Amino acid sequence: MKTVELGTTGILVSQLSFGTGTNGWGGRSNQTDLGTRALTDLLIYGFERGITFWDSADQYGSHAHLAGALAHIDRDRVVITSKIRATTAYEAECDMDRILSEIDTDYIDIVLMHCLTDVNWPFSYRGVMDVLSDKKQKGIIRAHGVSCHDIDAFEQAAISPWVDVVLARINYAGKNMDGPPERVVPILEEMEANDIGVYGMKVVGRGDLPARDAIHYVLDIPAIDAITVGMMNRREIDENIGHVEAHSTVLQPA
Repeated sequence: MKTVELGTTGILVSQLSFGTGTNGWGGRSNQTDLGTRALTDLLIYGFERGITFWDSADQYGSHAHLAGALAHIDRDRVVITSKIRATTAYEAECDMDRILSEIDTDYIDIVLMHCLTDVNWPFSYRGVMDVLSDKKQKGIIRAHGVSCHDIDAFEQAAISPWVDVVLARINYAGKNMDGPPERVVPILEEMEANDIGVYGMKVVGRGDLPARDAIHYVLDIPAIDAITVGMMNRREIDENIGHVEAHSTVLQPA
């Protein structure tokens, strides 16, 4: 599995991330519905196949599953993203304390403000941003950023000096995205120019798009460092690893 750096964060990740949030909201997802043991086993299997990047969120209810996998894997061998919905500094402090406990870890590699729809988030979420900046300074997190569900909020992420990492909705069909690809891709390019690390979600449009073509389309975008895909069984893990590795092979010089 190819390893890449997210922007200029110094964080090295497998190009494919194990997503734990398909249809995830309200403390559950398709992956967590499998049960703690089943999802833990899949995370370990993916790790053994080279997936060293795990994407989680408070809203997915997947922290305990990550903790289960970490009982069998050295913490420093995986990169973990979580996301919070806090809107105040107090909520952010409480969320961070709880998430660290749920994952049973001393640090989280990447923490994103989740599902932003407010174009003025750099001002209205200032308290949350200050908390995450403080956690980064203390080494409790390594990078912070955003996941947006609105094109105007997304555009703000491209120009915010606070943003280290963006989780961006991107696929060739424009399914479940903030806008059509022809509008989103130039914003991704601006993020790249500003040294922001970007990894893509909704890459296969919640499973509606042919996986190989969809994955290769997103990995062909230079601004995209990595992708996260929700997977439900070993077959899907193997197939998606194959698609990512095939793309890397095509790019190898003869």
